[in-house]
Amino acid sequence: MTEELDPVRALRVSDFAFNLPEELIAQQPPPERGASRMLVMDRATGVVRDSTFMQLPSLLRAGDLLVLNDSRVIPARLYARRTLRREKEKPTGRIEVMLTEPPGENRWHALVRPGRKVAIGEILEFPNPAGGIELKAEVLERGQFGDRLLEFEAVPDFYAALERIGHIPLPPYIHRDDSAADRERYQTVYSRERGSVAAPTAGLHFTPAMLDTLAACGVQIARVTLHVGLGTFAPLRVERVDEVQLHRERYTLAAEAADVINRAVQEGRRIVAVGTTVVRTLESAAAQAAGAPLAPHSGETEIFISPGFHFRLVSALLTNFHLPQSSLLMLVSAFAGRESVLAAYRHAVEQRYRFFSYGDCMFIA
Repeated sequence: MTEELDPVRALRVSDFAFNLPEELIAQQPPPERGASRMLVMDRATGVVRDSTFMQLPSLLRAGDLLVLNDSRVIPARLYARRTLRREKEKPTGRIEVMLTEPPGENRWHALVRPGRKVAIGEILEFPNPAGGIELKAEVLERGQFGDRLLEFEAVPDFYAALERIGHIPLPPYIHRDDSAADRERYQTVYSRERGSVAAPTAGLHFTPAMLDTLAACGVQIARVTLHVGLGTFAPLRVERVDEVQLHRERYTLAAEAADVINRAVQEGRRIVAVGTTVVRTLESAAAQAAGAPLAPHSGETEIFISPGFHFRLVSALLTNFHLPQSSLLMLVSAFAGRESVLAAYRHAVEQRYRFFSYGDCMFIA
């Protein structure tokens, strides 16, 4: 695909805008996992047709390698209270703390609201439903837009404590509190590596039965891990696409996955990425390998994929619908062409598809 804009003019973030009625943003998952609609797109022609996720086996073939992101969402939204440092200081209401990424042992970057009065050196206490203190954290650093670096007091099992007091971090466009059902539905059925604060949503459609069906059809399955950060929802604060700089996200390519992917490349088989997180993981690993076979490793990636990007590994993509003017929409546009993708989105709006995390999906090949 070639970019349809005048090549002399740099792409702007606004070139990836589209009109989306508010009522098409899915606020709940479908009644049954896997019951979503699916828009199928031929990226060579831009032609689309309406289908359902249950028809995915008919679009794959024996020998395809389906790559999943097995990261697991943690209950990263917490509620704290400030410890008062002075007798006359007035207590404040509860403080919302959204964990984003751990830069070191017992330390987490977090977004704090309201953050104006949460200063460096303060101690935040995180109560449990019984009124006891489950966790404590000191504010070490203060950044922009409510960003704080917290150091938690060591506890026997930090993640177990999160399970007791934390809430599922639903995206900001879902206008409701998390529910008990979200504990299950905002996870993929194959999640196992804890660390994401947003779900790799293309995988939410899969059921164990679908995975079994695909395996019976001769589709090979591999797993990589990329822990999704809240930066996936952060607005791009620049005008030009070539000025975009993305957040870092942690990923792991295990030895088994590296071997399976290398074999698929050698044999010329299709590599089908389930979600943009898998695309970022695979293409980051391929860039690091620089033409050599992939080697197992862990690291961080801030790869930004936009029109003009050369894909080394991914040849088909299952993805949800993405926010206007977002880096994820730019990634999909790099894969299938900006004008074709925006035309497909217009079709999806006209046909009343459900958008974003709990919404419908696209298959592009």
